[in-house]
Amino acid sequence: MGKKVKKEAEPPPKDVFDPLTIESKKAATVVLMLNSPEEEILAKACEAIYRFALKGEENKATLLELGAVEPLTKLLTHEDKIVRRNATMIFGILASNNDVKKLLRELDVMNSIIAQLAPEEEVVIHEFASLCLANMSAEYTSKVQILEHGGLEPLVRLLASPDPDVKKNSVECIYNLTQDFQCRAALQELNAIPPILDLLKSEYPVIQLLALKTLGIITNDKEARTTLRDNQGVDHLIKILETKELNDLHIEALSVIANCLEDMDTLVLIQQTGGLKKLLSFAENSTIPDIQKNAAKAITKAAYDPENRKLFHEQEVEKCLVALLGSENDGTKIAASQAISAMCENTGSKEFFNNQGIPQLILLLKSDSEEVREAASLALANLTTCHPANAKAIAEADGVDPLVNILSSRRDGAVANAATVLANVAMQEPLRTGLQSHGVSSALLGPLRSANTVVQSKAALTVAATACDVEARTELRNSGGLEPLVELLRSKHDEVRRHASWAVMVCASDELTAVELCKLGALDILEEVNLSVSRKNKFSEAAYNKLLNNNLSLKYSLTGYLSSSNIISDGFYDYGRINPGTKLLPLKDLCLQEPSDQRAVLLVNSKSSDVSPPPSTEGKSSDVGYGRSISSSSSFRRASKEKTNYHFSTGFGSPTEEKSEPPSGRTTALSKGTTKERGSRKGRGRKEEEKVKEEEEVSTLPKLMGEGSPEKEWYPPFDPDFHVYVYEVTKSIFPITNIKEQIEVLARLWLIKLASAALWFVGSMAELGMKFN
Repeated sequence: MGKKVKKEAEPPPKDVFDPLTIESKKAATVVLMLNSPEEEILAKACEAIYRFALKGEENKATLLELGAVEPLTKLLTHEDKIVRRNATMIFGILASNNDVKKLLRELDVMNSIIAQLAPEEEVVIHEFASLCLANMSAEYTSKVQILEHGGLEPLVRLLASPDPDVKKNSVECIYNLTQDFQCRAALQELNAIPPILDLLKSEYPVIQLLALKTLGIITNDKEARTTLRDNQGVDHLIKILETKELNDLHIEALSVIANCLEDMDTLVLIQQTGGLKKLLSFAENSTIPDIQKNAAKAITKAAYDPENRKLFHEQEVEKCLVALLGSENDGTKIAASQAISAMCENTGSKEFFNNQGIPQLILLLKSDSEEVREAASLALANLTTCHPANAKAIAEADGVDPLVNILSSRRDGAVANAATVLANVAMQEPLRTGLQSHGVSSALLGPLRSANTVVQSKAALTVAATACDVEARTELRNSGGLEPLVELLRSKHDEVRRHASWAVMVCASDELTAVELCKLGALDILEEVNLSVSRKNKFSEAAYNKLLNNNLSLKYSLTGYLSSSNIISDGFYDYGRINPGTKLLPLKDLCLQEPSDQRAVLLVNSKSSDVSPPPSTEGKSSDVGYGRSISSSSSFRRASKEKTNYHFSTGFGSPTEEKSEPPSGRTTALSKGTTKERGSRKGRGRKEEEKVKEEEEVSTLPKLMGEGSPEKEWYPPFDPDFHVYVYEVTKSIFPITNIKEQIEVLARLWLIKLASAALWFVGSMAELGMKFN
C-alpha cells in the first residue's frame, strides 16, 4: 500500500463572510440584533433578552425604552420554531409590566399570542403564551380582546394539559375573565365546569385555590350551580372541608358552597347527604375567623329564600348563629348578625332568638366597631318588626339606652336601624311610657336633620310611634324637634313625606303642639301637598285636618264652619273669615293692634289666669278688652246678677255672616252685658258719673295689658258671668243620665238666658232714651 498523502485545505470562497463571534454587554446592542435576518442571531438575541427580563422590573422597563417590544411582536409569527418560542417566552415575562401591557394592546398582538395556544405547539410555548394572557387579562380592555379573538376556548382546553404550569396559567386567566358576565355565559357553553372541578384533585394548592375562586364566581349563575351539582361538585367541596390538611382551601370552598345553598335543589341534596349538619358543625367549631365568617355569609345568602329558611330552621341553624355572635372577630360577628337578620323572616326563628340572641345582640350595640353596631341593630330591627314579644325582650334587657346612643352614630345605616327598633318598641304602650326617661325625643333631633332619606323616614316614623304621650310631645316641642319635622313635609321622597305627615298628625293631638306646628308653617305646607295629586297621601290629609281640629279658631276662620265633634273651649275666638294662605294672628297680637273699622273679634274665655287681678275702683273690676279697640262694659262688676247677655260664637255658621259692627271698629266682645234691676232707672247725673269712671278704666288699660312693662306675662281677658253660667249648666245637666232629659234642661236654661238678655236689651234701650231726653 502506498503512503497516504495529506490533502491541503481549500481556501474559503472569496465571496463568503467569515463567521464572527460577538460578545455584547449592552442590552441596546442585543435589541438591535432583533432586526437581523439570521435565525440563529434572532434566537440567541431573544434568549439573552429573556434572561435579562427575568432579573427584575427595572430591566423590563429598560427593554421597553430601548424599543424591544415592537420587533419582538413580529417574531411571534416567525417561521423558525425556536425564534417563535423564545419570543413567546419573553412576552410571558414582559406582560407583567403595565406599560408593556398598554403597548401590546395598541400593537394588537392578541391574535398572535392566542395562536401560540394551538395543540401542535410545544408545551413551553403553551406555558408562556398562557402566562402572557394571564398577566394581560387583569385589565378590562385586554379581557375584551381575549374574548373577541376566541381565546377562551383554547384556555379551557389547556386545563387538561399534563403540565402544571400550563394549568395554573390557564385557570388564572379564566378566573380573571370570569369577572365579566359575558365570559361566564361563554364558559357555560364551553362546559368548563367539569375540567375546573378536576383541578380540585391537583397536588398543587395554588391550582386548587384558583379553581375554587373561579367556581366561586361562576356559581353565581343558576345554570352553573346546576352543572356543578350534576357533576358531583358538592361532594368535592364537602370533602375539602372535611380534610384538615386542606384548611387553606376551606374559606374559598365555603364561598362556593354559599352560592350552591341559594339553589333549593342543591340545598336539599346537601341536607339529605348530611352535608348541612357537617357545614354547621364545621362553622361552629372552627377556630379560624374567616371560615366562621364565610360560613355565616353562606347561611345569609341562602336564607333569603323562604324554603331555605324553613330548612335551616329545621336544622337549628339559629344555635350556630348565636354561637358565632360570641366570636372575638368583628367580621364573624357582623356576618352572624346579618345571617340572623335574614333568618328573621321565619317566625320560628324570631321566637328562638327571643331568649337566645337578643341579649348577645344588645351587647354588640356597645361594641367599639361601628360596623358591628350597625349589623347588630339591623338584626334587632328585623327581630322586633311585627313581633311584640321581641320588642319587650329588648326593653327588659336594657337595650333602649344603647339604641338611643346609636342615634348619634356617624353611620346612617346604624341610625336608621336603631330608630326602627325604638319605633317597634314604642308600639306597645307600657314600653312607650318608659322610653321617655331615656330622652328618645331629644335624641331624634339629629336623625330628623339628616341628609339621608332613609334616616329621615325612620326618624319621622319613630316620632309618630313615640309622640303618643303628652310628655313625649312636650319634650319634642321643648327640644326644638318640631321644626325639622315640619321641614320633612317638603321632602320630595314619598316615604319621608308620608312618615313626616304621620308624625305631625300624632303630634297635633294636643292644642299647644298643634298651634306650634301651625306657627312653623305645617298647615301651609300640608295644604300645598294636598293640592298635588302625586305628592299627597292619606296621612297628609289626616294631619291637615288634625291640625285644624286642634286649632278651632283657625279652622273656623278658614272654613267657616265647625263639625259636631269640635268642642269649643276657653280661648276660642272668631276673627272672621280669612283667605287661604293668610296668617291668623294670635290673641296677644290682636289685642295690641290699634282700633279700625272692622268688626269685633269674639272671644270665648270663662277662666281667669292664676295671677292676681289688677286693682280696680271700689265695687267694680275692669272689663279688659283687646283688639283694635276696647269695648268697656260693667259686665264684670256683678257676676251673680241674673240679667246678663253673652256675645260669643256657638261654633256653627259662617264667620262671614253679617254681624253688628260697633262704630269704634273691630273690638273684642266679652260678654257685653250689664246687670240691671228690673224697672230701676238712673238719673242723668248717675250716668255721667259712670261715664267718667269708664273713661278712667279705659285709660288704665295699657297698664293692665302690660304695655310699658314687656317682662310681664300676658293673659287673655275672661268673662266671670259666663264662667258662672257654665258652672250652673254643668251642675244641672251632669247628674242627669238620660240624654233627652239633658237636652230639655239645657234648652230651658238657654231660653231663660235669652229672655234675660232680651230684658236687658229693652232696659238698656229705655235707659239710652232717657239719657238723650
